[in-house]
Amino acid sequence: MSGQQPETTSSCDARGGRGFDAQHKGVVHIPVMSQVARPDRRMFFAEDSKDPRAERIRELRTRLAVPVGSEQRSAIAITSPGAGEGRTRLAAEVAISFAQLGRSTLLVDADLRRPQLHLLFDVSSGPGLSQGLERGIVPHQYAVGEIPALRLVTAGSSVRNPTDLLSQDSLKLMVDEWHKTFELVVIDTPPMTQYADAQAVAAVTGRALTVSRANHTPFAGIEHMLRQLLAAGSDIAGTVISHF
Repeated sequence: MSGQQPETTSSCDARGGRGFDAQHKGVVHIPVMSQVARPDRRMFFAEDSKDPRAERIRELRTRLAVPVGSEQRSAIAITSPGAGEGRTRLAAEVAISFAQLGRSTLLVDADLRRPQLHLLFDVSSGPGLSQGLERGIVPHQYAVGEIPALRLVTAGSSVRNPTDLLSQDSLKLMVDEWHKTFELVVIDTPPMTQYADAQAVAAVTGRALTVSRANHTPFAGIEHMLRQLLAAGSDIAGTVISHF
């Protein structure tokens, strides 16, 4: 699928927006919005041979990649022990880096508590993942300007029960649908020491990329994160220590 522009969604087209109903197995309709996401220009550095951070992102891309032409599809949760550790920016950078190679990539904001990806991409937060999980629909995907292989799913409107929503079968069904279209699904999550949301997401993806911050993240928080991922049955695909 290298070089191809992914469709709006595997079960949602530009004419009406069709989705799955996880509870009733029916088909529901949602509007498809025309707004195009515009990512922060600071994240367009993946191919800069002189940028040390760009080199680290390329190393991560190599580690996470599946072979070109492979039928294998991959999803990965981006996790960190606490807030302010660079998790959301890293999720965006990894997704952009893959998509710039023409690999069909979906970036999903599963931080239903303090979502940030819609701010980095200058779009509205909703409708998004939370509405999809509540209503059993495949949420709208934003096209991303200048990166045709990338799509974005925002967190959506705030909900009272994020952990419960992310723990339901709806998320797995959604990821399975996305795998029909995308080679890689990158999912941003809330801090693991504060909520169980990321553990629920990692249980679905089966792989996690962990992020901690140098001279900031307590070792106890890292231990807690690793225990949670182990309990979720998730492999650790890599560990990133951010410096800023």
